[in-house]
Amino acid sequence: MTFFLNVETFTQWRDQARALLVSGVTPSEIHFSSDADQPNLFETAAPSKLKSNSSSVAPTVPPAFLEIAKHVACHRDAGRWELLYRTLWRLTHGERHLLEISTDDDVFALNQMKKAVTRDVHKMKAFVRFRKVVAESVSRDNQQHQQQAETQTNYIAWHRPDHRIVTLAAPFFSRRFKAMNWTILTPDESVSWDQRELKYGPGVPVNEAPGADSLEDLWKTYYASIFNPARVKVAMMKREMPVRHWPTLPETELIPELLQQASSRVAEMIANNEGFAETATHYMPSDRSLPSLRAAATHCQACDLHQCATQMVFGEGSPSARIVIVGEQPGDREDIEGRPFVGPAGQLLDDALRGLEIDREDVYITNVVKHFKFTERGKQRLHKKPNSREIFACRPWLEAEIATIRPDTILCLGATPASALFGRDFRVTKQRGEVMATDWCKRTIATWHPAAILRMPNLDRRNQMHQQFVSDLALALDR
Repeated sequence: MTFFLNVETFTQWRDQARALLVSGVTPSEIHFSSDADQPNLFETAAPSKLKSNSSSVAPTVPPAFLEIAKHVACHRDAGRWELLYRTLWRLTHGERHLLEISTDDDVFALNQMKKAVTRDVHKMKAFVRFRKVVAESVSRDNQQHQQQAETQTNYIAWHRPDHRIVTLAAPFFSRRFKAMNWTILTPDESVSWDQRELKYGPGVPVNEAPGADSLEDLWKTYYASIFNPARVKVAMMKREMPVRHWPTLPETELIPELLQQASSRVAEMIANNEGFAETATHYMPSDRSLPSLRAAATHCQACDLHQCATQMVFGEGSPSARIVIVGEQPGDREDIEGRPFVGPAGQLLDDALRGLEIDREDVYITNVVKHFKFTERGKQRLHKKPNSREIFACRPWLEAEIATIRPDTILCLGATPASALFGRDFRVTKQRGEVMATDWCKRTIATWHPAAILRMPNLDRRNQMHQQFVSDLALALDR
């Protein structure tokens, strides 16, 4: 028997899934549908109609699964309900630790959906713009038996998310704007806050959203004041602020004019030292050969990392290398020896190069940040990720190295160098192994950092990451 069930929300799916589990219904016997507007050609089996087996209580599941399920339930993929039930069935039938296997097809699909929904929630928090709406209501004065007009101020926003995420995002707005009466409208659903509780309703088309108000002028003034022309990357801006959201974002009207003025504004900022802290450019020598750059970098104090590190660790390798390999920063061993990638991560890299019959001396190996950032724990110095200020201050050294060598390919090891060269929205987990053009090289590739491979606790996943790392290295080397 096949059960055809209509589900619209996580709560509905959870209740149905419990009944199905108790009745011993396997994933292959179920078809979920979310299209409530279309009549089903088959009878929908309600949970109460399911024949229960000997167990009257559904098995418990890991809290992590419920957290994932709440996000995946908001995804638009029509197969999400069946994927969730299939995973639930596996978790409760002998695969209790399934979620720890990130390479499993079902687990991978769930994680990808959760990431997409989480990112969409982040976009909603960033792109919702409220407009002020003043409405008149009539009240009766009991003493004078007269009607009086009262005004009530509300704030309304219209947003078009990729997924049905209103229930996930609404609590954030109720905390952020708890002293306002507001409503957020989307094509699929809506939510209102009356300073006491959230109330959900149906979706609303964009033509029913309110028009412009005086708040937009204030927001445009603010946006123009914080716009940094020195960091303008139009393609990345469109990825972070998708064009489909522009009609509801008043500041986007200013973008063409701000871009047109960017170059002159940058010159003015540099002349006035406005918005710029000291960077490695202040220590850059006129001679841009690698030995000269290395000597100059030893005196760099553009950020505070030089105060605690043992020494500056510059890049090394062939000045005519066809490939530049870029890591994040020196580690403990590198800081002591003054050479990049000589610790455990470096050993893994060396082994991979030897396996591809490449001498380390034939490539150029460096890091985005040249000083070791760490936190002390007893006698140990533990790696600490550099922040954006430290990366920005040190990046001119990397750019000078690349400009001097002019490689055919750049291979980024991990998220930090990938973000520095591709942009902040680049994700190694999604775009690893893709050959892309950047401002620094026509062939730029990102892969796993060897240290991330070594830290992976799951042996199967570690082996998979290592194979991908070697494959990406061979691609970079054109092997």
